[in-house]
Amino acid sequence: MTTCCSAERESFTVTVTAPVSYEDALAAFDPVMGLEVHVELGTKTKMFCGCSTELGAEPNSQTCPTCLGMPGSLPVVNATAVESAIKIGLALNCEIAEWCRFARKNYFYPDMPKNFQTSQYDEPIAFNGYLDVQLEDGEIFRVEIERAHMEEDTGKSTHVGGATGRIHGASHSLLDYNRAGIPLIEIVTKPITGAGERAPEVAKAYVAELRELIKALDVSEARMEMGQMRCDVNLSLRPHGREKFGTRSETKNVNSLRSVERAVRFEISRHAGVLNAGGTIIQETRHFHEDDGSTTSGRVKEEAEDYRYFPEPDLVPVAPSREWVEELRATLPELPRVRRNRLREEWGVSEHDMQSILNAGAVDLIVATTEAGAPADQARKWWMGELARNANESGTSLDALPITPAQVARVTELVTSGDLNDKLARQVIEGVLAGEGDPDTVVEKRGLKVVSDEGALGAAVDEAIAANAAIADKIRGGKVAAAGALVGAVMKATRGQADAARVRELILERLGVEG
Repeated sequence: MTTCCSAERESFTVTVTAPVSYEDALAAFDPVMGLEVHVELGTKTKMFCGCSTELGAEPNSQTCPTCLGMPGSLPVVNATAVESAIKIGLALNCEIAEWCRFARKNYFYPDMPKNFQTSQYDEPIAFNGYLDVQLEDGEIFRVEIERAHMEEDTGKSTHVGGATGRIHGASHSLLDYNRAGIPLIEIVTKPITGAGERAPEVAKAYVAELRELIKALDVSEARMEMGQMRCDVNLSLRPHGREKFGTRSETKNVNSLRSVERAVRFEISRHAGVLNAGGTIIQETRHFHEDDGSTTSGRVKEEAEDYRYFPEPDLVPVAPSREWVEELRATLPELPRVRRNRLREEWGVSEHDMQSILNAGAVDLIVATTEAGAPADQARKWWMGELARNANESGTSLDALPITPAQVARVTELVTSGDLNDKLARQVIEGVLAGEGDPDTVVEKRGLKVVSDEGALGAAVDEAIAANAAIADKIRGGKVAAAGALVGAVMKATRGQADAARVRELILERLGVEG
């Protein structure tokens, strides 16, 4: 069943002032950022009940009295979620609380069936940490972490009847409570200062590094496009030389790395435009628009006291023992930046090339391909070349392509053995992507093996020489570079299935010329 309710409508007066150029904004103001990242944990059940968290179920089919807030129902903390929270805190160099508890965050929204969210307020499970992020030129920027706390996700609202899909202008809303109660970790930075003109880049790099960290810990897939990880961008400006922070805005639920960068850049320009015109920044939430990179006003932002936090009376405090914390610390994997630096040295690539591999989402794919037997340089060549081109053309990510690292490794093996050349290998990859089977099946179906029969190859070379007598005479006369034309003729005759190097050798042998 799908629940329906009337769309709420909040309004307040906002004076719209044109943003100034980014350069003009930075000439007068210093940006201050705060990034709040919500991560959906990959647990099998919800934070405080046994309902499934599996995606794709019918609306409102994965609910129970507890996650719907029915009278008399009692929550129970998900132990795996607590373990994941501690792992995240440790990986972020945080202190882990010896004692913490949950609180009720009170506010009314249709997608909060209990009319409060069970969260943590003044006693988070992890606090006072940092994450070092690497910018594109190699500079390391330290982002300090205020806290990482546990909470539950809300349901999902679908606004119907308007032009934008948002609540303003909609005629009604459909509510799905399947997501209500899914475990979340909210990671909140301390104010990020000193980034200057690189603030958008720092924000993007931080969220990217955090995403890689979460994936490495195996506590979430952290797929931003699926809402498993989303970022709220808080931003304010202060005139150069002033210590006091300006009033902040909060751009909600930004769900891609590029959008995080664009949201910061736009808000810097927008704030500066308002301030330069003598206006006042309103503390509010804002919506980000993917189409043009702008933000628009949402609602006036509540202060903490407006939520009327108080300790959750139905849950006992969480008190992780120091022994358990240290056991979890011992299980932490190699952290992403350390791993990337190690791989960069092993692969012999530059910082710039490694950044390109990271940006393409190819690091794990290349590693898996080498583990399947391919040389690292060949694995990089195919993932960052032919496969990256295909992903760009099809508008998908590399890891979503219908080809596995093991299949790419098999293609490189066929090239190394001489059964394929690069041209034929590209056709094999094309066939695998088209669903024609694994590499060997595609080779067999399409008849793509390199012509290795010396007799057949020799005959093709003799035909090329006979058909191009003038070029053959040039080669005999010492112009060895002209052999390329005959190689091309042979490759055309064999449909690209000859070994070009061997063809050249045979041509020079036939013409009595040393290569």
